[in-house]
Amino acid sequence: MNTPGRLPISHVKGKGCKIWDANGKEYLDMVAGIAVCNLGHCHPAVVRALKRQSEELFHCSNLYRIPIQEMLAEKLVKNSFNGKAFFCNSGAEANEGAIKLIRRYQSDKGKRGSRIITCSGSFHGRTITTVAATGQEKFRKGFEPITEGFVHVEFGSIKAVESAIDETIGGILVEPIQGESGIRVPPEGYLKGLKELCIKNGILLALDEVQTGFARTGKMFAYMHEDITPDIMTLAKAFGNGFPAGAIIAKPEIAEVFVPGTHASTFGGNPLAMAAAMATLDVMTKQDIPKKSHEKGMYLTAKLQKLKVVHPSISEIRGKGLMIGVEFNTDISFLTLAGIEKGILFNVINERIIRLAPPLIISASEIDRAVSLLDAILREKGL
Repeated sequence: MNTPGRLPISHVKGKGCKIWDANGKEYLDMVAGIAVCNLGHCHPAVVRALKRQSEELFHCSNLYRIPIQEMLAEKLVKNSFNGKAFFCNSGAEANEGAIKLIRRYQSDKGKRGSRIITCSGSFHGRTITTVAATGQEKFRKGFEPITEGFVHVEFGSIKAVESAIDETIGGILVEPIQGESGIRVPPEGYLKGLKELCIKNGILLALDEVQTGFARTGKMFAYMHEDITPDIMTLAKAFGNGFPAGAIIAKPEIAEVFVPGTHASTFGGNPLAMAAAMATLDVMTKQDIPKKSHEKGMYLTAKLQKLKVVHPSISEIRGKGLMIGVEFNTDISFLTLAGIEKGILFNVINERIIRLAPPLIISASEIDRAVSLLDAILREKGL
């Protein structure tokens, strides 16, 4: 079905920060599958883990214990916060599960309603309920009737959230940094302010870390920038470094409302996905990938700031770690195809913003090349 709006390029091979098309042409990848291949394409440790697991067991039902699943849950919690894990296959599934978890918790234990506050400009998935949670009308158009139970408020505004809280509200679902709407970074202290409101009002804070998680922002998880602990966190994208995997982490007293029969997934937590995710997390912790993401992000941002001086069409550069948005004051939709011609992959969103989300293992020389190619394209276009 013609849903993605595909570009005229066919990828057949990837290694590190490079990818090759069917004609053998090489590209520098500044997209990483949209913040998915955080360790680069075909990372050797992940490849080895998948090969080894594929010779032992692909799948067994969650009716039975899966040892690697339990080991990964323990490792995830050790590197985030005290909680329990539910494994699924995607970010949309993780967010669906978080929504169900908030509603079930308030039904079983809470004294409040089950409505959830989300933000304008947010993106939480493409299922019928996650598009309802998403704060962008374009994703809901034509899919009515839309699931009820969500209140959309201005992103980055504590006052807007506070004004929306009443006895019908049971939770808040928010991205620490909005990705799909243009790498929108909230004011410092925003997450801490949300956490304080949740404690004060007895509601749950769920953080959608599908795009910000796994070292993308310079910390293992983005909430760590503000030294808070969410009640619920959703994960996917980089979790398996390209192999489909998602998860919900929730504090024990919240997680316990999910009992047998309340939630499940046929393929969620399958041994292959768990092997890929375990290898990914092992590399990230042993090689301190969050630190490298922070350092490379600072380097790339500095190079982009210098570029901004000579290109007046660049209006703003924002982000954290290697999750960076470069906003222009003019339409730059042409940049995607122009990049392909020069051997570099760019992701342009909302016609004016480049979303830079390269593999976190990108080298300084590869960053230099990316900025040089962007500079060349802008010069050719007179921007």
